[in-house]
Amino acid sequence: MVFKLTTTLKKYLEYCLCFLTTMASTSRIEANKVVCYAHPDAPLIEDYRAGDMICSECGLVVGDRVIDVGSEWRTFSNEKSGVDPSRVGGPENPLLSGGDLSTIIGPGRGDASFDSFGVSKYQNRRNISSTDRALINAFREINTMADRINLPKTIVDRANNLFKQVHDGKNLKGRANDAIASACLYIACRQEGVPRTFKEICAVSKISKKEIGRCFKLILKALETSVDLITTADFMSRFCSNLGLPNSVQRAATHIARKAGELDIVSGRSPISVAAAAIYMASQASEDKRSQKEIGDIAGVADVTIRQSYKLMYPSAARLFPEDFKFATPIEFLPQM
Repeated sequence: MVFKLTTTLKKYLEYCLCFLTTMASTSRIEANKVVCYAHPDAPLIEDYRAGDMICSECGLVVGDRVIDVGSEWRTFSNEKSGVDPSRVGGPENPLLSGGDLSTIIGPGRGDASFDSFGVSKYQNRRNISSTDRALINAFREINTMADRINLPKTIVDRANNLFKQVHDGKNLKGRANDAIASACLYIACRQEGVPRTFKEICAVSKISKKEIGRCFKLILKALETSVDLITTADFMSRFCSNLGLPNSVQRAATHIARKAGELDIVSGRSPISVAAAAIYMASQASEDKRSQKEIGDIAGVADVTIRQSYKLMYPSAARLFPEDFKFATPIEFLPQM
């Protein structure tokens, strides 16, 4: 009996020890990720004040000594003390010479920092080169234009690389850097599959549409690169979204524009004008009607341009609409130009 009790107690103690050991390792690594032992799929809460990672389900601390990547101090732009408490400079920019890594000597304080004439002994000797200054100004201009039309950072980075290549190759001497920057942003949009029209780029730039077009052609020739042809589908979703049209109208307009191209009805017309005319035809056949003026303001084309493309498409309207489209206005009652 004593032997059986000792064996049972020993097994029980081993079980308790195994359980405590398992609970002590409150986390495990799955695909290089710290997770809770009891709730592997639960998100973790990071407590930077205590340096802990806490399970959101049971409150178990699964990690400690979390590094706070935030700044040590808060710096306000209206401070007049002139003392910058930050220990590092701006981020590294590989497009600039030297990676934009530099050392700046702060303002001197105390008698040891000045000579007998009151002149600071330690001064910043390094000046930004003219090349870096031109690049910085161009990058700032590209970033400003991209912010105004809500372009992502990937397009900004591609435009910056294009400008860097053009600037280093010195292929566009005599052209304004702002014009080159605008053309690089236009090319980057085309290459990333989110094209913008010349008028949209011109609206956020200080350069004329004609000058941007000239730089666009020169850059393509200098860099020996190319861009995909613009189609009506590239603009359809954005135009319909800005007009507040439902998905059914957008699908119908896309089908109309594609079918018109296949039937060679609108040959010689720009994709933007064809897209605008297709949106006008689809909206007039639905309950969500939009005028030529509203569509022209969004697409950046004149009312006359929309009417000319619409005139070419109207005789074949019955063949252009998708079969499952629900007409609120029959085809025979559509506006005739």
